[in-house]
Amino acid sequence: MPTQTVDVASVDEIPEGKVKTVTADSLRIALCNYGGTIYAIDDVCTHDGGPLGQGELEGKEIECPRHGARFDVTSGQVTALPAVRPVRTYPVHVSNGRIFVDLSS
Repeated sequence: MPTQTVDVASVDEIPEGKVKTVTADSLRIALCNYGGTIYAIDDVCTHDGGPLGQGELEGKEIECPRHGARFDVTSGQVTALPAVRPVRTYPVHVSNGRIFVDLSS
């Protein structure tokens, strides 16, 4: 599958510990700044489709604002119920202060 890398935001738009939601190729993606590194995950909770990007980022975990499901933004793995399926993650590359997300994986 060919690489589909999309320029989605500036690093300056996402301070450490914060989340920014973007749309890339019709996908809603939550960009999470954990420890100065940007991680990209689907902006859709696997429990009920809630907007993860509206949740709180605490360390490397993001909490869905609807029912409190939690996910590790570095791996997509579930860290707290009621979700049981991981959220999709995307490779991120930063170049010249811009954030690029690889949607092909």
